[in-house]
Amino acid sequence: MHVLVLVVVGHLVLAVFVLLARLLSRRGPAVDGTRPFIWVWLMASIANGAVGVVQAKIPLLTEVVAFIPIFGIPAAAAWYLSRRQKAAAKT
Repeated sequence: MHVLVLVVVGHLVLAVFVLLARLLSRRGPAVDGTRPFIWVWLMASIANGAVGVVQAKIPLLTEVVAFIPIFGIPAAAAWYLSRRQKAAAKT
C-alpha cells in the first residue's frame, strides 16, 4: 500500500512541476518541468528508502525492490510527457 501511495504522490508532484513550468513558459522562454522533476523525485525516492532502512529497519533488498516502482513509474510518466512536449514543439 505504501508503494501505491508514493506512486500516486509522485504523479501529483509531477503535475505540479508541469503546471509550474507552463505558468513560467507564459512569461518567457519554454520551460520543461519534467527534467527537474526527475532529479527531485530521485532524491525523494532515495530518501524514502534510506528512512525505511535506517528508521523502520526494513531490509535493504526490500527497499531496493520497492524503489523500482516508486521512482520508475512517475519517472517514466515524466519521460513520456517530456517526449510528447518535444514532439508538439516541433509541429
